[in-house]
Amino acid sequence: MNYHKAAGVLLFIGSAQFIIGMVVAEAVYPGYSVSQNFISDLGVGPAALIFNTSVFLLGLMVVASAYFIDREFGNRLVTVLFCLTGAGAMGVGAFPENFGLIHLAVSLVTFLFGGLSAIAAYKLEKPPLNYFSVVMGVISLLALLLFSTGIFFGLGQGGMERMIVYPLLL
Repeated sequence: MNYHKAAGVLLFIGSAQFIIGMVVAEAVYPGYSVSQNFISDLGVGPAALIFNTSVFLLGLMVVASAYFIDREFGNRLVTVLFCLTGAGAMGVGAFPENFGLIHLAVSLVTFLFGGLSAIAAYKLEKPPLNYFSVVMGVISLLALLLFSTGIFFGLGQGGMERMIVYPLLL
């Protein structure tokens, strides 16, 4: 078995199904604003089943990819970072926004360790993807910092939150 390819396929499928799930959830949520609503608002409204299932599956696939990453590269740091990211995403699906601090904690775990995962994966990838991975991780972490301080640059809270998430999905 090619562990490297298995990890890549899982990450691709996880990201693709989540992007599609999020777009569908946004479409079926009346009055939802990409700019003004948090992504996690999708987990408590009329689109909750779609969103929570999709983000949980994303997390599950990230954790599964960590197994194959570990088998292929033996890089414990990247394995742990991917496991934390995936576990956080599964937590977002299992503990939606109405769970308060628990949801906030698992969201932070997902965002923080997702950005760090992208940067740490630099050693496992070949150019130019390794540089792209670092750039996406840095963008995500900078957006997390801005989001946390209430600086949205006209994107609204939902738009800035997407600047954390989209680079990680790429």
